[in-house]
Amino acid sequence: MGLQWSREEERRPLLAGSRAPRVFGRRWLVLLLFSLLGFMQGLVWNSWGPIQNSARAAYGFQGLDIALLVLWGPIGFLPCFLFMWLMDTRGLRVTVLLTLLCMVLGAGLRCIPVSDLALRRRLIHGGQLLNGFAGPTAMNAAPFLSTTWFSPDERATATAIASMLNYLGGACAFLIGPLIVPAPNNTSGSHLTEGHVASIKDRIEAVMYTEFGVIALLFAAVVAYFPARPPVPPSVAAAGRRLSYRSSVWRLLSNVRFLMIVFAYAIPLGFYAGWSGVLDLILTPIHINQVDAGWIGFWSIVGGCFVGIAVGRFADSVRGVLKPILVLLFSASTLSATWFTLTFLSRVTHLPLTTATIYTSCILIGVFLNGTVPIFFEMFVETVYPVPEGITCGFVTFLSNIFTGLLLVFLTFYHIGE
Repeated sequence: MGLQWSREEERRPLLAGSRAPRVFGRRWLVLLLFSLLGFMQGLVWNSWGPIQNSARAAYGFQGLDIALLVLWGPIGFLPCFLFMWLMDTRGLRVTVLLTLLCMVLGAGLRCIPVSDLALRRRLIHGGQLLNGFAGPTAMNAAPFLSTTWFSPDERATATAIASMLNYLGGACAFLIGPLIVPAPNNTSGSHLTEGHVASIKDRIEAVMYTEFGVIALLFAAVVAYFPARPPVPPSVAAAGRRLSYRSSVWRLLSNVRFLMIVFAYAIPLGFYAGWSGVLDLILTPIHINQVDAGWIGFWSIVGGCFVGIAVGRFADSVRGVLKPILVLLFSASTLSATWFTLTFLSRVTHLPLTTATIYTSCILIGVFLNGTVPIFFEMFVETVYPVPEGITCGFVTFLSNIFTGLLLVFLTFYHIGE
């Protein structure tokens, strides 16, 4: 008997006596509230990349600041295992409330009206970091929620919806920012009139105030109603015992099959998340404006969300097809990424470098890569059961965010050297 990381009563089965598993209609309300949390967290995280030229003009941000504003998301994963421990031991309600509290404070911090631009930039950075602390729950808790509330033939669909809405929030940032916030007359933001700068700043602040209001309403809704678990578990798996945290960590690190799946997810999805977060910054040198970059980012993620949910529904209907689906999606994303890369070597490949080819190749990369997310999450949980879903997905997304952070750190140092 060693030191246990969770108490015996916390590992006791939920299903007792002769009560049969059942599902409750309220599960869809719980899924909706959690999905909205993920949506808003992704929306706030990706606020600045799509409007980086406007942010430079309004607040004096530099390329380093834009990369750092995106980097706060992966940095916010440092307390990831604290949130996962809280979810596995105290349930969804406490974890979601703490997560939304971080989001409310972060969104509010960005809205504090101060005239000193240097102080305002620090407040915005602080708000983005607090929103980053909400990332572990928004990105990790989908399998835990689906296992806790949904029957086995609905679980992949629920996981797909809950996990994809976080990505959809990031996608809508590509659309909302460039459509509401006017771009400067040129990418450098120089030679702007004072009135134009004030107009840009007013629009950015309107977006931030609106996001703060929506998050505050969502927090109030969760305070009013968000149960930790249903009265009766929906399946035997939901009622089963879970391993202690020490046993769980050992099981994860000693399972070679699980680690192979983890790296197959973490490396491509981690780098892609960082790349898409600063897409406007990357495409500016080839004269793709922030509106076009926004539409590229939007459709690449939205397409991935639809594919992910459709694939999740298909996986619920036909068992044993997760691996073939992943191979197909990764093959398609590899071909799309190859096409995107070769267009930049047009002097050698003679492939046209046009807005149409950039649009198509970028969107296809996002569609096929993002479509793999719910399938991966189901594979993670199934591979290491009865390890708690929280620590399993926490380990995976923590590693994924390391790769996201590595790319953003590279971009940060690149801009320092400019």
